[in-house]
Amino acid sequence: MKTIGLIGGMSWESTAYYYHHLNTGVKEALGGYHSAKVALFSVEFSEIHHLQHSGDWDGTAAILVDAARKVEAAGADFLLICTNTMHKVALQVQAAVDIPLLHLADATAQVLVDDGIQKVALLGTGFTMAQDFYKGRLRDNFGLDVRVPNEADQKIVHDIIYNELCLGEVKDASRQEYLRIIDQLVADGAEAVILGCTEICMLIEQQHTSAKLFDTTAIHADAAVRKALEE
Repeated sequence: MKTIGLIGGMSWESTAYYYHHLNTGVKEALGGYHSAKVALFSVEFSEIHHLQHSGDWDGTAAILVDAARKVEAAGADFLLICTNTMHKVALQVQAAVDIPLLHLADATAQVLVDDGIQKVALLGTGFTMAQDFYKGRLRDNFGLDVRVPNEADQKIVHDIIYNELCLGEVKDASRQEYLRIIDQLVADGAEAVILGCTEICMLIEQQHTSAKLFDTTAIHADAAVRKALEE
């Protein structure tokens, strides 16, 4: 079994979901007392949050590069960045280490393509929804038609992530806002919805909506389990 490297802590709430998914996946595959081999470096999210919102992406990249090198030194065979937004600096992180980076957007897109989805809505932080580092990869590498909420709804989605979910707060009123936004995106032609922030699974599950959901946290972790167990 390969050792899975994780850069987590963005937020630690969602990193806990990664750890659970990885170990559950390995146990389901191998049975008995088996669990995942994991090397985790968890960053201090307050530093990342400040740099993101001040536009200092080079500063965030420096923190993640340092974390990636430490994870590699700890014996990881490949690496995951446990957040959608910070894939904005994925190329810098990959260039800094010799182990491969399992890209979250690629793992998600492959599941969508395999499921026959072509038009997909994307929910995430304002950075992920508004900028092209994530949408562009889905579009250019996988031919997906990616839609996002209008500007006002993007702000609602973003604020709930940072002001509630990253702090471990799950509110029914916020769930209803997300469901309203999802319903609008589906009405506008989306065939499915990407939960493109690793905290959104705390708020929205498939049981809450008839829209087809793709949870990036679970998808990324499942892909890591397969890679860890491949011969």
